[in-house]
Amino acid sequence: MKPYTYLLIDLACITIPFLASFYPKHAFYKQWKSFFKANIIVALFFLIWDYFFTKMGVWGFNPDYLSGIYLGNLPIEEVLFFICIPFACVFTFFALKYLIKKSYLEKSQRYITLLCILTFSLLALFNYNKWYTVTACGFTTFYLIYLSWKQIDLSFHYLSYFLILPFFFLSNGLLTGSFLDAAIVWYNNAENLSIRIFTIPIEDSIYGLLLIFLNIEGFQYFQSKVN
Repeated sequence: MKPYTYLLIDLACITIPFLASFYPKHAFYKQWKSFFKANIIVALFFLIWDYFFTKMGVWGFNPDYLSGIYLGNLPIEEVLFFICIPFACVFTFFALKYLIKKSYLEKSQRYITLLCILTFSLLALFNYNKWYTVTACGFTTFYLIYLSWKQIDLSFHYLSYFLILPFFFLSNGLLTGSFLDAAIVWYNNAENLSIRIFTIPIEDSIYGLLLIFLNIEGFQYFQSKVN
Protein backbone atom coordinates (compact mmCIF):
# COMPACT_ATOMS: atom_id res chain seq x y z
CA MET A 1 0.00 0.00 0.00
CA LYS A 2 2.95 2.35 0.52
CA PRO A 3 3.21 3.34 -3.19
CA TYR A 4 -0.44 4.45 -3.04
CA THR A 5 -0.13 6.64 0.06
CA TYR A 6 -0.41 9.98 -1.76
CA LEU A 7 -3.30 8.67 -3.87
CA LEU A 8 -5.14 7.50 -0.75
CA ILE A 9 -4.71 10.94 0.84
CA ASP A 10 -6.27 12.51 -2.27
CA LEU A 11 -9.19 10.08 -2.13
CA ALA A 12 -9.68 10.60 1.61
CA CYS A 13 -9.99 14.36 1.05
CA ILE A 14 -12.66 14.05 -1.62
CA THR A 15 -14.73 11.03 -0.53
CA ILE A 16 -17.08 12.67 1.99
CA PRO A 17 -17.64 15.87 -0.06
CA PHE A 18 -18.29 13.71 -3.14
CA LEU A 19 -20.91 11.59 -1.36
CA ALA A 20 -22.47 14.63 0.29
CA SER A 21 -22.79 16.27 -3.14
CA PHE A 22 -25.88 14.13 -3.73
CA TYR A 23 -27.78 15.54 -0.74
CA PRO A 24 -31.20 16.02 -2.40
CA LYS A 25 -32.21 19.30 -0.72
CA HIS A 26 -29.05 21.12 -1.82
CA ALA A 27 -27.29 19.00 -4.41
CA PHE A 28 -23.77 20.10 -5.26
CA TYR A 29 -23.55 17.63 -8.14
CA LYS A 30 -25.88 19.92 -10.09
CA GLN A 31 -23.15 22.57 -9.87
CA TRP A 32 -20.29 20.32 -10.97
CA LYS A 33 -20.17 21.88 -14.43
CA SER A 34 -19.49 25.32 -12.92
CA PHE A 35 -16.94 23.87 -10.53
CA PHE A 36 -14.97 21.96 -13.15
CA LYS A 37 -14.89 24.89 -15.57
CA ALA A 38 -13.29 26.99 -12.85
CA ASN A 39 -11.13 24.19 -11.52
CA ILE A 40 -9.53 23.39 -14.88
CA ILE A 41 -8.40 27.00 -15.31
CA VAL A 42 -7.07 27.32 -11.76
CA ALA A 43 -5.44 23.88 -11.82
CA LEU A 44 -3.56 24.75 -15.02
CA PHE A 45 -2.07 27.82 -13.34
CA PHE A 46 -0.98 25.83 -10.28
CA LEU A 47 0.33 22.90 -12.33
CA ILE A 48 2.53 25.23 -14.42
CA TRP A 49 3.78 26.78 -11.18
CA ASP A 50 4.30 23.26 -9.76
CA TYR A 51 6.12 22.05 -12.88
CA PHE A 52 8.73 24.80 -12.79
CA PHE A 53 9.26 24.65 -9.02
CA THR A 54 9.76 20.89 -9.22
CA LYS A 55 12.23 21.38 -12.06
CA MET A 56 14.06 24.08 -10.04
CA GLY A 57 14.23 21.91 -6.92
CA VAL A 58 12.06 24.22 -4.80
CA TRP A 59 10.16 21.09 -3.85
CA GLY A 60 9.96 17.48 -4.99
CA PHE A 61 8.32 14.12 -4.41
CA ASN A 62 9.37 10.91 -2.68
CA PRO A 63 8.87 8.04 -5.16
CA ASP A 64 8.40 5.55 -2.31
CA TYR A 65 4.89 6.92 -1.75
CA LEU A 66 3.87 7.29 -5.41
CA SER A 67 2.20 4.98 -7.92
CA GLY A 68 4.87 5.76 -10.53
CA ILE A 69 2.56 7.45 -13.06
CA TYR A 70 3.79 10.88 -14.11
CA LEU A 71 2.62 13.76 -16.28
CA GLY A 72 5.86 15.49 -17.20
CA ASN A 73 7.79 15.76 -13.95
CA LEU A 74 4.65 15.69 -11.78
CA PRO A 75 3.23 12.51 -10.25
CA ILE A 76 -0.41 11.84 -11.12
CA GLU A 77 -1.24 12.17 -7.42
CA GLU A 78 -0.04 15.77 -7.49
CA VAL A 79 -2.27 16.52 -10.47
CA LEU A 80 -5.24 14.96 -8.65
CA PHE A 81 -4.41 17.09 -5.59
CA PHE A 82 -5.47 20.19 -7.54
CA ILE A 83 -8.85 18.60 -8.23
CA CYS A 84 -9.57 16.83 -4.94
CA ILE A 85 -8.64 19.64 -2.55
CA PRO A 86 -10.51 22.40 -4.47
CA PHE A 87 -13.54 20.10 -4.80
CA ALA A 88 -13.66 19.62 -1.02
CA CYS A 89 -13.14 23.35 -0.40
CA VAL A 90 -15.72 24.61 -2.89
CA PHE A 91 -18.21 22.04 -1.60
CA THR A 92 -17.61 23.40 1.92
CA PHE A 93 -18.26 26.94 0.66
CA PHE A 94 -21.41 25.75 -1.16
CA ALA A 95 -22.70 23.95 1.94
CA LEU A 96 -21.98 26.86 4.28
CA LYS A 97 -23.89 29.26 2.05
CA TYR A 98 -26.89 26.94 2.44
CA LEU A 99 -26.53 26.19 6.15
CA ILE A 100 -25.60 29.70 7.35
CA LYS A 101 -27.51 32.62 5.91
CA LYS A 102 -25.15 35.22 7.38
CA SER A 103 -21.43 34.74 7.89
CA TYR A 104 -19.99 35.50 11.30
CA LEU A 105 -17.08 37.21 9.55
CA GLU A 106 -19.17 39.69 7.58
CA LYS A 107 -18.06 42.69 9.62
CA SER A 108 -14.44 41.63 10.01
CA GLN A 109 -13.65 40.24 6.55
CA ARG A 110 -12.27 43.56 5.25
CA TYR A 111 -9.90 43.83 8.20
CA ILE A 112 -8.76 40.24 7.71
CA THR A 113 -8.05 41.03 4.06
CA LEU A 114 -6.10 44.18 4.91
CA LEU A 115 -4.07 42.29 7.52
CA CYS A 116 -3.30 39.53 5.02
CA ILE A 117 -2.31 42.04 2.31
CA LEU A 118 0.02 43.86 4.70
CA THR A 119 1.57 40.69 6.13
CA PHE A 120 2.01 38.84 2.83
CA SER A 121 3.37 41.87 0.99
CA LEU A 122 6.00 42.44 3.69
CA LEU A 123 6.97 38.77 3.66
CA ALA A 124 7.37 38.89 -0.12
CA LEU A 125 9.32 42.16 0.00
CA PHE A 126 11.80 41.02 2.63
CA ASN A 127 12.20 37.52 1.22
CA TYR A 128 12.43 38.28 -2.49
CA ASN A 129 15.31 35.77 -2.80
CA LYS A 130 13.21 32.82 -1.60
CA TRP A 131 11.18 31.46 -4.49
CA TYR A 132 8.37 29.80 -2.57
CA THR A 133 7.91 32.66 -0.11
CA VAL A 134 7.94 35.45 -2.68
CA THR A 135 5.59 33.73 -5.13
CA ALA A 136 3.07 32.39 -2.60
CA CYS A 137 2.94 35.69 -0.72
CA GLY A 138 3.20 37.84 -3.84
CA PHE A 139 0.48 36.13 -5.89
CA THR A 140 -1.86 35.99 -2.90
CA THR A 141 -1.28 39.65 -2.10
CA PHE A 142 -2.09 40.75 -5.65
CA TYR A 143 -5.20 38.59 -5.77
CA LEU A 144 -6.49 39.90 -2.43
CA ILE A 145 -5.86 43.46 -3.61
CA TYR A 146 -7.89 42.69 -6.74
CA LEU A 147 -10.75 41.18 -4.72
CA SER A 148 -10.69 44.16 -2.36
CA TRP A 149 -10.77 46.57 -5.31
CA LYS A 150 -13.76 44.65 -6.72
CA GLN A 151 -15.38 44.91 -3.28
CA ILE A 152 -15.99 41.17 -3.12
CA ASP A 153 -17.48 39.99 0.16
CA LEU A 154 -14.99 37.39 1.36
CA SER A 155 -16.74 36.50 4.60
CA PHE A 156 -17.80 33.02 3.44
CA HIS A 157 -14.42 32.52 1.73
CA TYR A 158 -12.62 33.03 5.03
CA LEU A 159 -15.19 30.99 6.96
CA SER A 160 -14.65 28.09 4.55
CA TYR A 161 -10.88 28.47 4.81
CA PHE A 162 -10.87 28.50 8.62
CA LEU A 163 -13.23 25.52 8.76
CA ILE A 164 -10.98 23.56 6.41
CA LEU A 165 -7.76 24.33 8.32
CA PRO A 166 -7.89 21.28 10.68
CA PHE A 167 -8.25 18.98 7.67
CA PHE A 168 -5.50 20.94 5.93
CA PHE A 169 -3.15 20.31 8.86
CA LEU A 170 -3.99 16.61 8.78
CA SER A 171 -3.67 16.01 5.02
CA ASN A 172 -0.78 18.38 4.44
CA GLY A 173 0.89 17.11 7.57
CA LEU A 174 0.87 13.60 6.10
CA LEU A 175 2.23 14.89 2.80
CA THR A 176 5.09 16.68 4.55
CA GLY A 177 6.05 13.74 6.75
CA SER A 178 3.86 13.72 9.86
CA PHE A 179 3.19 10.15 11.03
CA LEU A 180 5.26 8.74 8.16
CA ASP A 181 8.86 7.55 7.91
CA ALA A 182 9.63 10.31 5.40
CA ALA A 183 7.93 13.20 3.63
CA ILE A 184 5.90 12.52 0.50
CA VAL A 185 6.51 16.10 -0.63
CA TRP A 186 9.85 17.57 0.38
CA TYR A 187 10.83 21.25 0.38
CA ASN A 188 14.12 23.05 -0.18
CA ASN A 189 14.32 25.23 2.93
CA ALA A 190 16.60 27.69 1.14
CA GLU A 191 13.51 28.74 -0.86
CA ASN A 192 11.12 29.25 2.07
CA LEU A 193 11.09 30.82 5.52
CA SER A 194 12.02 27.51 7.22
CA ILE A 195 9.08 28.09 9.58
CA ARG A 196 6.97 24.96 9.98
CA ILE A 197 3.57 24.30 11.50
CA PHE A 198 4.39 20.80 12.69
CA THR A 199 5.99 19.55 9.43
CA ILE A 200 4.16 21.99 7.12
CA PRO A 201 5.98 25.01 5.66
CA ILE A 202 4.03 28.12 6.68
CA GLU A 203 3.89 29.17 3.02
CA ASP A 204 1.57 26.21 2.36
CA SER A 205 -1.20 27.93 4.32
CA ILE A 206 -0.87 31.02 2.09
CA TYR A 207 -0.59 28.93 -1.07
CA GLY A 208 -3.71 27.05 0.07
CA LEU A 209 -5.64 30.26 0.65
CA LEU A 210 -4.91 31.37 -2.92
CA LEU A 211 -5.92 27.96 -4.29
CA ILE A 212 -9.22 28.01 -2.38
CA PHE A 213 -10.15 31.62 -3.17
CA LEU A 214 -9.40 31.27 -6.89
CA ASN A 215 -11.56 28.15 -7.12
CA ILE A 216 -14.42 29.71 -5.15
CA GLU A 217 -14.41 32.89 -7.24
CA GLY A 218 -14.19 30.91 -10.47
CA PHE A 219 -17.03 28.66 -9.34
CA GLN A 220 -19.22 31.66 -8.51
CA TYR A 221 -18.41 33.29 -11.84
CA PHE A 222 -19.48 30.27 -13.92
CA GLN A 223 -22.44 29.67 -11.63
CA SER A 224 -23.65 33.23 -12.32
CA LYS A 225 -23.46 32.57 -16.06
CA VAL A 226 -25.85 29.63 -15.64
CA ASN A 227 -28.25 31.48 -13.35
